Amino acid sequence: MTKNGCLVIAGLLLIVSISAQQPASKSKKAIDAYNRGLQQYTTNDYAGAVKYLQEAIKEDSVFIHAWLVLAEVYEDWKQPLFAMNAYRGALKINPSFYPYALVKLANLEFSEGLYKEAKAHYEQFLNIPGEKNEKHIEKSKDGIARCDFSIYAKAHPVDFKPVSLGAAVNTVEDEYWPSISADEQTLVVTRLSKNEINSGKKHEDFYISHWTNDGWEPIQNAGFPLNSPDNEGAQTLSADGRTMVFTGCNRADGKGRCDLYISRKEGDYWSLPKNMDYPVNSHYTETQPSLSADGNTLYFASDRPGGQGQVDIWLTRQIGNNQWSVPVNIGDVVNTKGNEMSPFIHPDGQTLYLASDGHIGLGGYDLFVCRKDSTGNWMKPRNLGYPINTHKDEYGLIVNPSGTRAYFASDIQAENGRDIYYFNLPEQAKPNLVSYMKGVVFDAKTNKRLRAAFELIDLNTRELANKSNSDSITGEFLICIPANRNYMLNVSKKGYLFYSENFSFAGIYLSDKPFLKDIPLSPIEIGKTAILRNIFYETDSYALKEESRVELDRLVRFLKENPDIKIEISGHTDNTGSAEYNMKLSENRSRTVAEYLIQSSIDKERITYKGYGLSMPVAVNDTEEGRAQNRRTEIKITGN
Repeated sequence: MTKNGCLVIAGLLLIVSISAQQPASKSKKAIDAYNRGLQQYTTNDYAGAVKYLQEAIKEDSVFIHAWLVLAEVYEDWKQPLFAMNAYRGALKINPSFYPYALVKLANLEFSEGLYKEAKAHYEQFLNIPGEKNEKHIEKSKDGIARCDFSIYAKAHPVDFKPVSLGAAVNTVEDEYWPSISADEQTLVVTRLSKNEINSGKKHEDFYISHWTNDGWEPIQNAGFPLNSPDNEGAQTLSADGRTMVFTGCNRADGKGRCDLYISRKEGDYWSLPKNMDYPVNSHYTETQPSLSADGNTLYFASDRPGGQGQVDIWLTRQIGNNQWSVPVNIGDVVNTKGNEMSPFIHPDGQTLYLASDGHIGLGGYDLFVCRKDSTGNWMKPRNLGYPINTHKDEYGLIVNPSGTRAYFASDIQAENGRDIYYFNLPEQAKPNLVSYMKGVVFDAKTNKRLRAAFELIDLNTRELANKSNSDSITGEFLICIPANRNYMLNVSKKGYLFYSENFSFAGIYLSDKPFLKDIPLSPIEIGKTAILRNIFYETDSYALKEESRVELDRLVRFLKENPDIKIEISGHTDNTGSAEYNMKLSENRSRTVAEYLIQSSIDKERITYKGYGLSMPVAVNDTEEGRAQNRRTEIKITGN
């Protein structure tokens, strides 16, 4: 059934309700015009219905039936201001004749941002004598709560100064659904433009722009294979900009009304998009995806069964090579009996932005921020406030890793259509700060670009925080690093010594400046060395700290994967203390690592250890940073 058909039925229910009573007019001309208006209304001829109903009211100004049906016609015709005037006309005659008109009027006033007027009419309905429908009572109480929130929000606005991305990105066509890489260097938008191939009909395609020192480059059609004769839209990018998931509707390979499709980029080329298939897609609608920073968790909106309301937010996780888990609903703290949509999971993995008409807001869809608690459960979403939210629909918000800037689409300048804007996030809406490391992985011997695996591991919990791969053609990588944790970054490839890096951010405010570093991987050859940057000892001691186990276990795995390799473990110190003291300390530290490996079932014949004290510095000892670099544990290949 069409939407218009549903509206007419709703109108007919009103007609049946009020027509069951005696006609409220003694004028035959008024009743005749009223009946003709009803006839036109049932055939969706809104203009004709309005004409006859207005004639009826002209003949009898207190003809309440005509006023009420006229209000309903205007409401279905999407002319809320005229509908409100008609409801007011009916209520002025007799508010007790059809009390639910007070709720309908209040709903319209709320949708137009007339919060004080709406609240007064909700309250009038609750206070009017007589029996009332329980749903109408519930709606009125909910409406009052929404009005109170909206009145308060408008009286306490948040800072909101949207800035257009400019003529390089925005055109006379509609641009919306922005998605951006973590380094904010690649922007993808959906554009609704006139398709010359398809008889001038509107058509959705992807357009891409790249940031340069001069700003955004002129946006370009993404071309084949991302774009096709079908519509493409509502896309999401992984943090490194090399995986895209988007929505495609009513396609030949579709499983339902709208499905999710995935494409991956190697070098400069995107793969042919593939339907993500069951169980991600269903016979229902899956849309508006959002990828986690590592591309391994996907949030999306769907009306599939098993949810809390009409449209809910769900998630699925990658469990193998291009295999995804059965989607799960993220729960009734976030999802309501209404609609939740346009999820965006921030690179911190702890903050979710979404649009909802179920949670209390200023009308239509409002934007909310939702955070995980210390146990990993979602807390109640928080409205982003006025004027970010208004009585109109707001949705499709994304936030940069540092949490300083949000991007969204809006028709703020209506003459330009929908365009892409950014604004600085209010403090209460900011996520956890996230930085990133980017660069190129290459063979230290040949300079060949390499595809390598990245693992970012929380040193305290030993949980995997992020994983990805460098590009197989360019060797480029980008991995997000959340704040307030200590991490080990491990970069590995079969046939090469692994590379480790330490990021110690616990208890400090991480800079939003990225870490730019190219990573050379050394082939496994005798004499090659690797620094173990995540081996930690107690101060002036050779006792290992607990967080060292992550690096040590990775070394154990490396040795088991390469059973013919023999290594020397070397200990090094800074110049604090005597040379004799440092030599003894470094030898004890290297021996402690060797003992750990042997206890982990590594043949002791494969391991030697030696302390070098302060004799082999890799940096000056004049600064704390230099001394920290000199205090290190290394491995050297001694046999293969």
